[in-house]
Amino acid sequence: MITPQAPQPKIDLPQEFAFIRQHFSALAGPAALNLRDDAAVFLPPPGREMVMAVDAMVENVHFLPTDPPDTIGRKLLRCNLSDLAAMGSKPEGWLLAFARPAHITEDWVEQFCHGLAQDQHIFGLSLMGGDTTSTSGPLVLSLTIVGSVLPGQAIRRSGARAGDGLWVSGTIGDGALGLRVLQSVPNMVDPTGHLAQRYRLPQPRIGLPLYGLASAAMDVSDGLVQDAGHLARESGLHVRIEAHAVPLSRAAQALGAAVLETCLTGGDDYEILFAVPPEREEQLLRTPILTTPHGAVPVTRIGQFEAGAVGVSVINSQGIPMALKTSGWSHL
Repeated sequence: MITPQAPQPKIDLPQEFAFIRQHFSALAGPAALNLRDDAAVFLPPPGREMVMAVDAMVENVHFLPTDPPDTIGRKLLRCNLSDLAAMGSKPEGWLLAFARPAHITEDWVEQFCHGLAQDQHIFGLSLMGGDTTSTSGPLVLSLTIVGSVLPGQAIRRSGARAGDGLWVSGTIGDGALGLRVLQSVPNMVDPTGHLAQRYRLPQPRIGLPLYGLASAAMDVSDGLVQDAGHLARESGLHVRIEAHAVPLSRAAQALGAAVLETCLTGGDDYEILFAVPPEREEQLLRTPILTTPHGAVPVTRIGQFEAGAVGVSVINSQGIPMALKTSGWSHL
């Protein structure tokens, strides 16, 4: 005889968990355990080391309140992917902390998650977990990226040697100029929308095959000059940047020489800055420089590492040092 079971009481989800299930469950991968537990469970790929990084973005500091929500989500993920790219790492997953103020609507969050879903598909990773909370301040987003690399193949900042060339991927300055366009700074024009797009949607150079070629690397987030200085300091060297060699897009060139300092120091490029020994430069130029998913990426030699006082100098086309108002963005 089967004894009838008493009806089970309906348990309403707390508001936070309902919010997570509504917006973030579709982004979760196997490691996330359906976002129902306190932590993710992740088995690293066999024979690989883990690489992890975290970046935060704050409304009115790292993005504008008027930026489309989907591009904010994609930029958040891409800025972290850029850190993996600089170390030659393959993305595996990510965790999100979301501090939500009252003005962020359900529709805003839906669009934000749609952007994240797009880039998850493009770059081949999924959400592992995270945390949500409310705040009386601006929207605050923090993303922790998880990647992997073959043992001993992570490219560090500290490996440059005197005589190595300083190289950079892509073009420099578009992100900083794009921000000024969106802020309606006088004389900043962007007829094609290229600069604004580069600010809102950087292209992380995941897949750039630099292991065995680059002796040191990092991504350019806080300004070319400042980040080149980080490479120099970690390697105990001086680095000289030839300003006339720094690659600029057509949209940046169209704004004239007056924007050069902004390009050199403005940040938001998310290109890879790297050192290459002279004996490897020919091999670098013969290498198919590919990135996922955007095809061939140009690389340009813009300077050289030298013995001497640790730091960075910038020279113009006549070999004269340039006096810059700042070297880049400061977070504090």
